[in-house]
Amino acid sequence: MSFKNHQAAFAAYIRNPEKNPLPTDAKPERMAMYRELFFNNIDSFLIANFPVLHSLFKEQDWLNLVQDFFENHVCHAPHFSEIPEEFLAYLQNERKNPTDLLFLVELAHYEWVEMALSISKSESSQIPLENLETRALKLSPLACVLAYQFPVQKISPEFIPLTSEQPTFLVIYRNAEDCVQFLEITPLTFQLLQLLETQSEQIAEIYLTQLADFAPMISLVILKEKGLEILGDFVRRGVIVAA
Repeated sequence: MSFKNHQAAFAAYIRNPEKNPLPTDAKPERMAMYRELFFNNIDSFLIANFPVLHSLFKEQDWLNLVQDFFENHVCHAPHFSEIPEEFLAYLQNERKNPTDLLFLVELAHYEWVEMALSISKSESSQIPLENLETRALKLSPLACVLAYQFPVQKISPEFIPLTSEQPTFLVIYRNAEDCVQFLEITPLTFQLLQLLETQSEQIAEIYLTQLADFAPMISLVILKEKGLEILGDFVRRGVIVAA
């Protein structure tokens, strides 16, 4: 057997020893040790990065989920820190289980964003609040604006929503103390932050004028006044930075 074929047999057995034969000349006890080492590493890493998701599963159901990911998903990232993103891709594109909770993917995405922001190497700095209306602004690289069908930030073993009544809008960000925080925001504030995300480096007045298209029932004067208060709050939190 060529080295490549031997390597493939070795990996296949580790992924699922019940479906694949023991590699030639390999000792069962050593292969069992390798299998346990690899699987437990993946399992521990997923539990650490998706603690709420893990808490919603019975232990055997969780192990079945991890086994399905471990056996069937082809990871393209060589680093452990990228396994959560691979797991999210598996849930979004490959997982086919009609008994899964309806918010499974959204909750996993929410927890992945928290993790990604906590380890991000991006940097941002706060800006002065003077003359905010005429400053060029953008969304911080350490902030994400998100919309979900379920209130993912509230989900726990004690709160498992079975239906979605209205969307949930969130901004998740890493503050100056390197703590990841979240805020539930209104649909109009969500639109404002999306403008900063998609049309970066405009001045505040332009963003607020554009926002008027989403709220024709509010006078432009009031919208700008309240909008500047919101922008100022987000600047203080580090959600918005200078362009």
